[in-house]
Amino acid sequence: MNKLSLTKRVQILQLMVEGSALRSIARITGVSINTVYSLLSDAGLACEVFHNQQAQNLICRYVQCDEAWSFLYAKQKRISKLKRQDVLAGDIWTWNAIDVDTRFIVSRVVGNRTLEFARRFMADLNSRLAWPCQLSTDAHQSYLQAVIDTFGDDIDYAQVTRSKDDETRIKTALIGYPDIDEINNTYVERQHLTMRMSMKRYSRKTNAHSKKYSGHCDMTALYFTYYNWCRVHESLDTTPAVEMCLADNPLSIAFIAELIDRIKPPPKKRGPYKKRVVG
Repeated sequence: MNKLSLTKRVQILQLMVEGSALRSIARITGVSINTVYSLLSDAGLACEVFHNQQAQNLICRYVQCDEAWSFLYAKQKRISKLKRQDVLAGDIWTWNAIDVDTRFIVSRVVGNRTLEFARRFMADLNSRLAWPCQLSTDAHQSYLQAVIDTFGDDIDYAQVTRSKDDETRIKTALIGYPDIDEINNTYVERQHLTMRMSMKRYSRKTNAHSKKYSGHCDMTALYFTYYNWCRVHESLDTTPAVEMCLADNPLSIAFIAELIDRIKPPPKKRGPYKKRVVG
């Protein structure tokens, strides 16, 4: 079985996290599109496992949450017109939580914008924190119930809403005693801009959307691992993982390529060729 060299895999992964389309990557690197898809799938799984292992018992003072919109296969309004009705299509949302002090992406969940996924998101966030923090979200109706179901009264929680003129923000404390000066969602909204610049499938008014749910999750896992561990943040002069004291130095994209080899068994050697005798 042929295997891409480490240099070639690093080149492909670097193009992925810099916003290049997969078919464009295949043309630039001279490999087949199926190979690019396979590498993305392996990288997504490796990054998911790595994040689950490392993002535990995190000490966070202020966490902001929001959802980023994208779509699978087709936009929601065009689902009824699809010739294929056997595919998962329509709006897809990425729930993510960012630590204000370190810019570390603590938790992420990809799914619908419903109470069910809001609960999954809050449960995942709670499982990664050493103790409850001050939490800020927008006024999406699912958040409050999900926070109550997950944290109860053991958290300081507030929501931020925009006024009708869209120029001022209204801060509302709902649970506990949150610090009024720290109630906002500007950091997580700025993170969404970085996401849309780094992953074209999140860009608005584009045809570079995800075709499959699995591919969408794989690319999201790869990007957030790269963002947390490899990409130097301008305001920090280091990576969020280093600022969170999870690493001593920023990691390279080659580290992600090596993660794949850790969880994926080496290819089996082919046996000797035996000539087939007919008759």
